[in-house]
Amino acid sequence: MDTEAKPSERDRSSAPAKAPEEGSRSSRIQDLPAAISWRRTVALGAVCTVFVLLLSSYVVQPFLIPSGSMEPTLRVGDRVLVNKLAYSSGSPQRGDVVVFDGTGSFVQEPPEQNPVTGLMHSVAASLGLAEPAATDYVKRVVGVGGDRVVCCDKEGRIEVNGRPVVEGYLHPGDAPSQVRFDIVVPDGTLWMMGDHRSNSRDSRDHLGEPGGGMVPVDMVIGRVDWIGWPPSRLGSLPDSAAFATVRSQGGGHG
Repeated sequence: MDTEAKPSERDRSSAPAKAPEEGSRSSRIQDLPAAISWRRTVALGAVCTVFVLLLSSYVVQPFLIPSGSMEPTLRVGDRVLVNKLAYSSGSPQRGDVVVFDGTGSFVQEPPEQNPVTGLMHSVAASLGLAEPAATDYVKRVVGVGGDRVVCCDKEGRIEVNGRPVVEGYLHPGDAPSQVRFDIVVPDGTLWMMGDHRSNSRDSRDHLGEPGGGMVPVDMVIGRVDWIGWPPSRLGSLPDSAAFATVRSQGGGHG
């Protein structure tokens, strides 16, 4: 009888167990690429966010249209792109649609808010993800410095420097203005009106307040040049020829 010990089936299939330290080291090595990938993703996201914020601050800012005061040109929920370089070597012109800070003209004092939530809202608004600040407005330039703007002539049209303005961009059914006025725009300021005249609080509503509803040129944030959202309305704003025949008070084209 063969008395030599034979290894059992269990013994032949068994492999030497890894030392605890070896198993732990192997697990850490396997987890390393995932950790590196996660850090790269976070870093890339931070860089992209900073880039977009810088772009929004100095070049093009997304702006969420919060009301119907500019219908039908701009609708509630539209995301427009505000060109912040539009006036780097010039000033707003009649007919331009602009975004501006109404502090001191449309709003005498900005509302108080929590600094932290205010900062978060400001960042979201600058990316077009939230409604703009309560002091930010979007309107159309109807009068520039030196212009005499009058409402209205015998046919109910706005007059600028004695020339009637045919405003084809007005909301259907709206009169150019139900409020009568005769003002001269001081140099360095603008007279602003919404396209939906019956649903717009604009320069007309601030005639009796400090500043008389005039918006300083240096409070203009930029010109609305494009609609970026929704896709069905994607495109540039149409040029307005409404003021083509208006001349400045000095005799030249304004």
